This record gives sequence, C-alpha cells and structure tokens, in this order.
Amino acid sequence: MVVGLFVVRSTFQRITVYEYQQGLKYRDGRFVGLIGPGRHWLYRPSTTVHVVDTRLSVVAIGGQEVVTSDGISVKISLAVQQRLADPVMALHGVDDYHAATYSLVQVALREKVGAMPIDELLTHRGAIGPEILQLSVEQARAIGVELVAVAVKDLMFTGPAKKLFAQVIEARQHGLASLERARGESAALRSLANAARLVDANPSLMQLRLLQQLEATSGNTVVLGMPTSSTPLPLRTTPTTGGAPALQVGATSPPATESGDEM
Repeated sequence: MVVGLFVVRSTFQRITVYEYQQGLKYRDGRFVGLIGPGRHWLYRPSTTVHVVDTRLSVVAIGGQEVVTSDGISVKISLAVQQRLADPVMALHGVDDYHAATYSLVQVALREKVGAMPIDELLTHRGAIGPEILQLSVEQARAIGVELVAVAVKDLMFTGPAKKLFAQVIEARQHGLASLERARGESAALRSLANAARLVDANPSLMQLRLLQQLEATSGNTVVLGMPTSSTPLPLRTTPTTGGAPALQVGATSPPATESGDEM
C-alpha cells in the first residue's frame, strides 16, 4: 500500500487554482486548454499547468520626461489599471505582456503630450489620462490585456522650466494685483465724479454735508475746499489783534476766562 501510494504521488500531481486565477494546461509542451478554479490532478510526466492571476492590478508608470509642442520639458507619472482578459493571447502572443502594455501606454503618452502646448496641458490635465486610454486600449486588447483606466499621478517641471514658470506665475499675480488696484481707483474716481456732479446740480448739498461734518467734529475749526460753482456758505468775521478779520464757519467757542494761575 505504501509502495502504491508512492507510485501515485510520483505519477500524479494535485494543484489548486483559486477563484481569481486561470490555469493554462500543457501536455508534452503543447497547449491543450484552460482549467478553471478548483483542485486538479495532473499526470506528472507529461502535463504541466501555468497559473496566471486575472485580478485588476494597478501599474505605476513614473518619471516619463516628455516635451510639449512648444518645447517645454515635463515629467509625467501615470497610474494604469489593467487586468488579464485573455491569458492564452497574453502568454502566447508576446514575450512579456507586462512590458508590452507598459510600452503601449508610454508611447500613447508621448504622442498625446507631444501634440499639446504647455498651457493646454496644464489646463486639461484631467483629460490626459482618458485620452491616453483611448489611444492604447485597442492595442492592449490585441495582446490579451484589458486597460480599465489611466490617470495622471504627477506632473512636474524640470529645473529650468520650473524656475521659468515660477517667474511667469509671479508676474501674473502682480498683474492681477495691479488690475484690482486700478479697478478700485477707477471706482473711487467714478464715485467722486458722481458726487461732484450732484454738488454742481444741487449746491445746497454742500451745506448739508458741512453740517454733518460739524456735528461729527470735536474741534472748533473746520477747513473746507469748495468748488467755485457752489453757493457760498454764510461766513462771519471776527476781529483779530492784527487788525485783519478772520473768517470762521459756524459758532465759535466762548473766550477762555482769565485766572490768576498760568497753565
């Protein structure tokens, strides 16, 4: 019995194919078919099985230096989601389907980015991945690989280009700040012009404004600059020690009483 068990074990081999796998069965080096999940007994001397994983996998394609249509060099990293759709085609059609898929996506990336100026690349960064997928999906399917999604992970500039774009962004921010200051000054000037037109049309507005200013002022003297076309405000003169009259607007405070002590 022991001898028989030894003969069976040396003659047959039991393998397990899991749910996410498929097995390619070969007899005497020739492909005879696929085997699905489960436990299988194989005739050891002439039969072999190559098990492959058919789950979704993510492949990182990093550090691809690409030149845009206007001569700017950028480095782009991609994340590619793929799965093995046809194990027979993938293992029999190409030497290494992983490397073949990598090359297909790499070429599609260079083709797409090389036809875009840098401004369009930065503006439509999110659309690059789907367009690369569209360019390479049929070629990948021809080697038994299904491309599910392609996304841009990183987009970086090289040293000189990074410094150049930093200067461009800084100049753009300065320009926006200057534009906002000019808009504020223009709005203030328009407001002053509207106020001047109102005073010209209604001179009494200046008197009302004067009363508001006097009410809000804690001092006794108010200096005003008035347009020549406005109605003169009622002024009264008070004698001064030098003999020349002094003009005052509104009421004046009573003179201070003299006391025996000097402050």
